[in-house]
Amino acid sequence: MLDIRAGDEAEVSGDARDGVAGLDASDPLVVSISDVHGYLGAARSALKTLSDHGDYHPLVETDDEGRLHWAGGDEYVLVFNGDLVDRGPDPEGVIALVERLAREAPPGHVRVTLGNHEWGVLFPDIVQWDDWFSGQCTDEQRRQLCRTVEQGHLVAAYEGYNFTYAHAGLTSTYDAGRMNDRFVDAVERLRESIGTDEDADTQRHLTDEYRRLLRLGRQGGRGFGAGIAWLDFRYLPGESPPQVVGHTRQEQPVQKGNVVCENVIRANETEPGGEAVLVESPDALVSLERTYDGDVHRHEFDLPDESD
Repeated sequence: MLDIRAGDEAEVSGDARDGVAGLDASDPLVVSISDVHGYLGAARSALKTLSDHGDYHPLVETDDEGRLHWAGGDEYVLVFNGDLVDRGPDPEGVIALVERLAREAPPGHVRVTLGNHEWGVLFPDIVQWDDWFSGQCTDEQRRQLCRTVEQGHLVAAYEGYNFTYAHAGLTSTYDAGRMNDRFVDAVERLRESIGTDEDADTQRHLTDEYRRLLRLGRQGGRGFGAGIAWLDFRYLPGESPPQVVGHTRQEQPVQKGNVVCENVIRANETEPGGEAVLVESPDALVSLERTYDGDVHRHEFDLPDESD
């Protein structure tokens, strides 16, 4: 699952793994989308909002067979902010899209953060999602996802200009590079146990040892004490570190103090429009939201107060 060779290179390492400041390009725009959940058509609509708004160059382009390809050069970084799979009808198509864009873009310009449903691939004995794509992955697919983490393609967090991108976020300050290093440490240990008699015990031990990274919270997940892939938006106070998160379903991108939640695809799946991406520059964070008639609406969010 998720076999990426970004820009035909096997690894994204160093500062490029952890944040936009580590790239050679000059101030690329950071485009983010979360919680695609196997809804390939909605993801395509969201990614094409930049093409359909006059202020932006295209991020993607469509070939004769209807597939999307990278068109952003080094002008953009695209962050898939967790939960690529489960719920929707085409998780394989979403994974293929992410892999294709990552291979076509310059190295480090397509990033994927750990969602709780990617987490479910790594730790199946804990959640037991047998009816979903994540719960049906083979041991080899689980090992491949571990390798994707080790190669720097799947990360716990990614630093933008004014916001950190994480699927669910944390209430207290954290360093993306340090969090990503710990993620690599955890999956290296997990990969060695996959398919052995120690697999289930290792899963439980790691989620307890790496609490801020991997732990489920109270109430079976999402509650107090949850890690960076699990915490519900309601438990992120506005005074939390500046973050762009998904995980908690919204009808449109919303801001609460320093935190912006961008999980909108599922809430709008039954009606036209509603798909959205966020676009961050050094000076602004905006959403591009598809309207019911196919147009694109732009909304600007407040930047964090540097005095906080």
